[in-house]
Amino acid sequence: MSDHGDSPGHTFPTDRSRNDRPDSFPHEIGYDGHRDHFQPEPPQSFPGGTIINAQNVNHRYGETGIHILHRAVALEALYDSAESFPQPRCHPETRTEILDDLYNWAVGDSTYLIRWLHGPAGAGKSAIMQTLCQRLKEAGRLGGAFFFKRGHATRGNAKVLFATLAYQLALHHRKLNAPISRSAETDPSVVGRGMDVQLYSLIVEPCKLLRDPAPLILLIDGLDECEGLNVQQEILRLIAFIAHNRSLRLKFLIASRPEAHIREEFEEDSFQELYDSVNVEQSFDDIRKYLRDEFTRIHREHQHTMGNIPTPWPSTETLNHLVRKSSGYFIYASTIIRFIDDKGFRPTKRLESIQNLSSGDSDSPFAALDQLYLQILS
Repeated sequence: MSDHGDSPGHTFPTDRSRNDRPDSFPHEIGYDGHRDHFQPEPPQSFPGGTIINAQNVNHRYGETGIHILHRAVALEALYDSAESFPQPRCHPETRTEILDDLYNWAVGDSTYLIRWLHGPAGAGKSAIMQTLCQRLKEAGRLGGAFFFKRGHATRGNAKVLFATLAYQLALHHRKLNAPISRSAETDPSVVGRGMDVQLYSLIVEPCKLLRDPAPLILLIDGLDECEGLNVQQEILRLIAFIAHNRSLRLKFLIASRPEAHIREEFEEDSFQELYDSVNVEQSFDDIRKYLRDEFTRIHREHQHTMGNIPTPWPSTETLNHLVRKSSGYFIYASTIIRFIDDKGFRPTKRLESIQNLSSGDSDSPFAALDQLYLQILS
């Protein structure tokens, strides 16, 4: 697919041969988040000919655009936020194949500008995303990240999703700092506007000025945890819309459960030739390595109660049993380790209590996990 240049009047460059996509960016023609449904949104006119969108945004006189963004964005949603400490990261020497694949896509010259990392709850998607964020930051290729969390005041919705990503772009990349800051200073209300306005004003317009051939990566984790199924779909439509302009030098990695409405959106024509999907499959070998390493650490750090326990602990038979019960999902394995690692209890006794659990005839890791949680709460 060829690159497209900028067209006059701030119209967004697209290929009219594909599905008659509109030439203007969504917010300029009243995009309301529904495919093929565009309605004009009447602006509010004030004396002096200034046209603004009515928003209750407090702007302190003389404040820089970066400070405006800082006060408005969801800092808790950043990959290295204090709230998420300790951040979930992939255990050393696990998930290496999928991490290398995603990293090579991010820094390489790929046809696909969007990748969808999908898998069930507990499969380790967030740990993969956190680990990849760190690698991309070290390589100077991290644009920004947003980690959704269901029900959270700021991480549970998309009100400042693109403003938060823009804030990180401005901090991480010197050439984007001034244009992003200028956009927020020119219209401080942008941080309270719709997602399409935030995306266009704070990301698309500033990124048009970038001439660096190396793309920047924007990561969105837990899309399915964002409030509103329609909002989740609108996020994907907006990303697909701007991804058709390859001159922006942006790539997107989106992680979520494989919910039907998300899968259907990715299967729309607007995503064809733009994205590739990555399935976070079960990984028994990685689970076994994780459990063995963590049990070795627990044995070492609990010397006052484990000094007389021979190694390797536990036995290979016990370890294999736990690996089978996990069904390849890290959430089961990590919950076991947190339970056994409690400094107030003997690890051997806690392991015995887990071994004595019964989940009936089900091989589901979630049935086993339910029993484990009941044991923890008892």
